[in-house]
Amino acid sequence: MHIDAPDAADNRHRRPRLTPAIADVRRAVREALGGTADGALLLVGLSGGADSLALAAATAFEAPRAGIRAGAIVVDHQLQHGSADVASRAAAQAIALGLDPVLVRRVGVGQTAGNGPEADARDARYAVFRDVLAETGAVGILLAHTLDDQAETVLLGLARGSGPTSLRGMSHVSGPYLRPLLGIRRATTRQACADAGLEPWHDPQNLDHAYTRVRVRAVVLPTMESELGPGVAEALARTAEQLREDADALDGMILETIEDICEPAEAGIAVSVGALESNPPALRHRIIRYVVQSEFGVAIERVHVEAVARLVTNWHGQKPLDLPGVRVARQNGMLVFSAAPSGPTPSEASDAALGTTSETT
Repeated sequence: MHIDAPDAADNRHRRPRLTPAIADVRRAVREALGGTADGALLLVGLSGGADSLALAAATAFEAPRAGIRAGAIVVDHQLQHGSADVASRAAAQAIALGLDPVLVRRVGVGQTAGNGPEADARDARYAVFRDVLAETGAVGILLAHTLDDQAETVLLGLARGSGPTSLRGMSHVSGPYLRPLLGIRRATTRQACADAGLEPWHDPQNLDHAYTRVRVRAVVLPTMESELGPGVAEALARTAEQLREDADALDGMILETIEDICEPAEAGIAVSVGALESNPPALRHRIIRYVVQSEFGVAIERVHVEAVARLVTNWHGQKPLDLPGVRVARQNGMLVFSAAPSGPTPSEASDAALGTTSETT
């Protein structure tokens, strides 16, 4: 979709006064662009909000100086009245900043059972990103998640008992996705927009307390800051960084050993019980998760991981476990993972994970 911006040429050459906020955002983007090849194309994921607009402005400034081409992708989820106008305005702002190409994609967000509109919108957005990367040859997409987003993610993961995978938060680099602003506060991006004379879109859904993340943002974190003192968001972000370092180290250990303890099995893969038993629980559980995820594309929950681990640490002749997407059986000193013959019902999967229906004496 082509967006006309009659005054783009004039706006492109307007240089805002360099302020601390603008400098902070530009510095973060400059550091993120450091490993990008000359002449490569990067796209900014632009919603028109303050975070992504500040990111777009900084990228438009820094990319040419680094010999990089920079464009933008605007995704219209069509979830709100007037969303097409919001998308068109964001695209016009991107053009005015000098980004090229500027693409607008409209998607229909379906309601997936159990996921909710936020998850469905995210899935639709990333599907567009994947298509656009292939279409344009871009090497990456810059996303505008801030330190505040990171803190909210960690806090939500903590409240849900999601474990270290969620508590590690978002990575600065995840495949083709770059997040330069994870060390930048949301207040800084807003100030950067104000200093540059940019008018961000204010999403009304960000004020809707029906969304859990909004309640965390508007109520929980401010209350924690008030009661515990300033710096809670930064502390949560530091926690995510530390957990990510630990998780990366453990993942590296798994990759070093996984080939030595696994072997092909009929319709799946087998893992040595002895090797699993000799490892501490943290590595044992990660190996189980890794095998299931890499071989079958299934992310199993902790209760399922623990059920599989009991086949190693508390073996007394249990029947195979039928978990979501995968069957696990102990045979001849090996744990054999294979695709589930048919998906169990939620109650059956829960029973199997708890060991209430599959054990024999």
